[in-house]
Amino acid sequence: MASLTLEHVGKKYPNGYEGVKDFNLEIADKEFIIFVGPSGCGKSTTLRMIAGLEDITSGTLKIDGRVVNDVEPKDRDIAMVFQTYALYPHMTVYENMAFPLKLRKVDANEIDKAVREAARILDLEKLLDRKPSALSGGQRQRVAMGRAIVRAPKVYLMDEPLSNLDAKLRVQMRAEISKLHDRLGATIIYVTHDQTEAMTLGTRIVVMKDGVMQQVDTPTKLYNEPCNLFVAGFIGSPQMNFIDVQVSEKGAGVALAFGANTITLTGPKADALKKGGYVGKVVVMGIRPEDVVEEHEYAEGRSLSEAFPANVTVYELLGSEAMIYADV
Repeated sequence: MASLTLEHVGKKYPNGYEGVKDFNLEIADKEFIIFVGPSGCGKSTTLRMIAGLEDITSGTLKIDGRVVNDVEPKDRDIAMVFQTYALYPHMTVYENMAFPLKLRKVDANEIDKAVREAARILDLEKLLDRKPSALSGGQRQRVAMGRAIVRAPKVYLMDEPLSNLDAKLRVQMRAEISKLHDRLGATIIYVTHDQTEAMTLGTRIVVMKDGVMQQVDTPTKLYNEPCNLFVAGFIGSPQMNFIDVQVSEKGAGVALAFGANTITLTGPKADALKKGGYVGKVVVMGIRPEDVVEEHEYAEGRSLSEAFPANVTVYELLGSEAMIYADV
């Protein structure tokens, strides 16, 4: 497998539009990196530059220490799995998986060994004689992955491979891809707009917006320590609630006032607001939905003056949990 280095990588189109701006990232060998962000943020463009399908207009891309900016895609020793399965309809599963090795004129015995090993890993052994038309969406996506696996590349690139599947299949395939990474010990770069996929699959996540990298971190740190409002609002479902509050000093802590309501904050966050010079200023307070509780669930020993009324506008029952939308 391989490590990758992107140094000040950028993509500027002839019309002057910058799709990716000053992208810097070190990807370790065997790491599972996720590029996530809304449509148009530059994540797929970055992946295509790594693949060699898009020219890099500035900066340097290295694979295992070798600069590959001008290296042809076929010579970069990578394999890509696309959003569309791109299987040949007239070929069987076996033939589809064997095709990239046949193009390289690999020995027939080696091809057979590689295809059957990939089929074993992906649980496709009983489907090798079928045509794509006889497969489910999840099975077709596994065949597309198998076609990448047989090549044993240095790096696997996956561009929204689950977006065409229904909700149930997406959950199943997430688990399959996670297990696949463990089995192959591979370096994988995975693009998605779905933050649930990002949080459940990646060892590290790159959050992008408008062609700019916002934050690179583990799923846990992204969730608990977002670096800005965009990351805080993008990571987490339902998304974080944001409220403008007036900060004032209150004993050892601070008081956060919004409308007719006040919340007292103590501890490290209160200290940070004081040291940062935010007393007397308006700041944005973020509250995760799971941290909002009803009055009767309020922690013992706390004053009910800390509670505040909210007008419920929508109630969605989802079985094991319920979503409540309210105005404060």
